Amino acid sequence: MLPAPRLAILGLQHVFIMYAGAVAVPFIVGSALKLDLHTIALLVNADLLVAGIATIIQAVGVSHLLGVRLPVVAGATFTVVSPMITIAAGHGLPTVYGAMLVSGVFGLLIAKPFAKMIKFFPPLVAGTVIMIIGLSLIGPGAGMIAGHDTSAADYGKLSHLALGFGVIALIVLFSRLLRGFLGQLAPLLALALGTLASIPLHLFDLSGVRSAGWFGIASPFHFGAPRFDAAAIVSMCIVLLVTYTESTADMLAVAEMTGKELTDADIARGLATDGLSAVLGGCMNSFPDTAYAENVGLVQMTGVRSRWVVAVAGCFLLVMGLVPKVGALIAAVPEPVVGGVALVMFAMVTAVGVQTLRKVDFNGNHNLLVVAVSLGVGLLPAVATDPYGNEVFFRHFPAWAQTVFGSPITLTVALAFTLNLLFNHLKLSALHPSAASAASPATAEGDPVPLPEGCSASCTRRITLASHTYFWESPYPGVSTARGGQCKCGRHSR
Repeated sequence: MLPAPRLAILGLQHVFIMYAGAVAVPFIVGSALKLDLHTIALLVNADLLVAGIATIIQAVGVSHLLGVRLPVVAGATFTVVSPMITIAAGHGLPTVYGAMLVSGVFGLLIAKPFAKMIKFFPPLVAGTVIMIIGLSLIGPGAGMIAGHDTSAADYGKLSHLALGFGVIALIVLFSRLLRGFLGQLAPLLALALGTLASIPLHLFDLSGVRSAGWFGIASPFHFGAPRFDAAAIVSMCIVLLVTYTESTADMLAVAEMTGKELTDADIARGLATDGLSAVLGGCMNSFPDTAYAENVGLVQMTGVRSRWVVAVAGCFLLVMGLVPKVGALIAAVPEPVVGGVALVMFAMVTAVGVQTLRKVDFNGNHNLLVVAVSLGVGLLPAVATDPYGNEVFFRHFPAWAQTVFGSPITLTVALAFTLNLLFNHLKLSALHPSAASAASPATAEGDPVPLPEGCSASCTRRITLASHTYFWESPYPGVSTARGGQCKCGRHSR
């Protein structure tokens, strides 16, 4: 628990980092459905309100039921954008929110079974997925700086690029020169100076602040009583599963930074909070939430691991959801400025994935192939896009399949998870056992080998018997003792 002034400033920094992404979802959905500005503003307020509630719960926790109790910031997931627009265009927004309600209940019910799969997320899978989270967001980060329409005449305008790169340079400079608390505020200081630099360029527009109200929130079920359609419900449930995979990877990344060993119960509480956000979203005209990768990167960069900082950020989001004028002030920060900060945060998430993969043994196995295939195929939806940044690689797939395969994170999770099982868990007989034996001669008793993952320093010798390698505590006991045994650290033979 940090002193109150530091908690407030560091919490505000988290809000500035995630705000642009959080409000982008209601703006995109509202614009696509041709909603008026007043209605879009209500969606923004509802989005921030639910995000604030979910963030506070994730940081503080509610008994043994909700919250991972880590510095995790929740915000509207982009996975929901396409399904919401499709369902609303065909059936109306009441059907969207009816499906969201059901998906939230579904999420609450499956949170614990889903979390049981944590044992199938070793560093090989977790590191690959964390990498793809950061890499897949580089494109949106570039769009915030240069523009979202690559065919527009002002795309990549020099003044916008100068702002974005200037903010990145300031982050590097402040991180190098400043120490202590000021060093932790490097992204916020860079963002503040970037905003000041944008004033002569007429990019800092406060007209929205003047027109925004002091208090405003939409009533529950603003668009009418929820309606329930089977196809819409299935689509929203798929969205929730995609959200769960993304949140799991982000929670693993934050746990890696904070040194906390996550249990399946911790993961279940975090996922249940995402499910609750979908229930709240269905009632309050909002959106399902997920852990935000840019805030994960901020935790890594600043070294501030306190979950109470994030709890304060959640309080700020809550206030912004209730007081539109406050939200409008932060929304006035020019997008190229926010994009410069966000780009560093996204890349920081990728670096955390690389750090996680350092724990993986790549010698004499297919782990490098698992990473290569998962990243290569997983990045396809992120790099094959139209001029507006929308995924087009799988556009001829059915709508439900586009929801799954159109997300780089979901696609990478599915591939890394499956390939890890195929190469490291399933025991498949070799086509030519004799050739395999010739390629891998037996190791003599007493030969030192690298420690297997999870073994203690006493597990330093091995012997190969009948094509199986047994690790044992030194000095090596008799062969009869070693068969079917386990080493001191509890790792069974492999």
